[in-house]
Amino acid sequence: MRTHWAGRAFKTLFWVLLASALVGLLINQIAWALVAGLVLYQAWHLRQMIHFQQWLDAGRNELPPEARGLWGDIFDRIHHIQRRDSRMRGKQQLVIDRIQASTAALSDAVVMVDTKGRLEWWNRAAERLLGLRAPDDSGQHVTNLLRDPRFVEYFEANHFGEPLDIASHLNLSTRLQYTITQYGEGEHLMVVRDTSRLHNLEQMRKDFVANVSHELRTPLTVIVGYLETLQDSDEPINPRWKRALQQMEQQSRRMQNLLNDLLLLARLENEDRTIEQRPVDISEMLKSITQDARALSAERGHQIILETGSGIKLSGADAELRSAFSNLAFNAVKYTPDQGEIRLCCWLDEQGAHVSVGDNGAGIAAQHINRLTERFYRVDSSRSTHTGGTGLGLAIVKHVLLRHDGRLDISSTVGKGSTFTCHFPVSRLA
Repeated sequence: MRTHWAGRAFKTLFWVLLASALVGLLINQIAWALVAGLVLYQAWHLRQMIHFQQWLDAGRNELPPEARGLWGDIFDRIHHIQRRDSRMRGKQQLVIDRIQASTAALSDAVVMVDTKGRLEWWNRAAERLLGLRAPDDSGQHVTNLLRDPRFVEYFEANHFGEPLDIASHLNLSTRLQYTITQYGEGEHLMVVRDTSRLHNLEQMRKDFVANVSHELRTPLTVIVGYLETLQDSDEPINPRWKRALQQMEQQSRRMQNLLNDLLLLARLENEDRTIEQRPVDISEMLKSITQDARALSAERGHQIILETGSGIKLSGADAELRSAFSNLAFNAVKYTPDQGEIRLCCWLDEQGAHVSVGDNGAGIAAQHINRLTERFYRVDSSRSTHTGGTGLGLAIVKHVLLRHDGRLDISSTVGKGSTFTCHFPVSRLA
């Protein structure tokens, strides 16, 4: 197209010069005729440029001015491009309108935040849940309007892997879940959902479990006490009842362990996120847990190895950390075959502190690993019943680690064994 236009321009110029030269021959003034022809040629171009500028100033809806030759082609070409762009903009505007209409109908708040943290756009639900007002709040920094310290810390940390669940600043009885996704060049899309109903149901479940566990604890203690008294009595016991009493005592103690784990888990869930910050000597704790694990192993002949440095300390709650590490060690003893190897390790690196418990037992299939920390989830229910497990040990471990800013990694290979590793950030080092 560029070559075509250039050819037409040179062709027009050629004919103008030729006509000027012929006129110059007739009047015997070739030079002046050529100059006059070029001036007229430039004047014509200037006139077309003025028409072009006026057309552009008139707006996109105006038809192009009438013109012939090169300028006619230019006007028609630009007009064609304008019509095509107008159709594309119309389609894009329809898509934008549909997106805005659909997000406006959502019950969840949707907020767009620019690269500097300023509010760009939000739907009607955001006005109801967050109290945003249009157009007054447009351009305001998001932390100037949502001033909860937990949200400010969450937004400024710029780590949005997990949603933030906090009470609403407008109504403390309303729970809001903030989910932030980054897109573009540092922009943020924030989705806020009212989770009050789910939060209340979860709290009711926790309260129910805690209350029932507490109420059952005293009757079970009485039952176990009387069973022990009957079995320790000097009077002979009918052989028909002896085995029954032993099984009753065994199941009662299993129920006691279950209630104790439920109460511990309820306490971990219901206590405030902030815990008492005390230096806990992990090295000494693991030595004590190793001794307890060897005692639990007894005649089963496990080879229990401890590998740890000295003076490794974490800031946190001693009883909670002991409970977590003990659960991992005792689980390894319960589920590792006789004469198997169990290894407890603790080490430091640039990422923080790490505690692992590994064994060379049967291992766990991959489809079970993601669910191991769920309450009462068991890979093999018959095996857990035989070993006296409650199905709550790893759930307790998970909640203890969450309260200490840690995380649990599980790696396992069927037939080769499993390794449970607790990771703690540098900020937890005492």
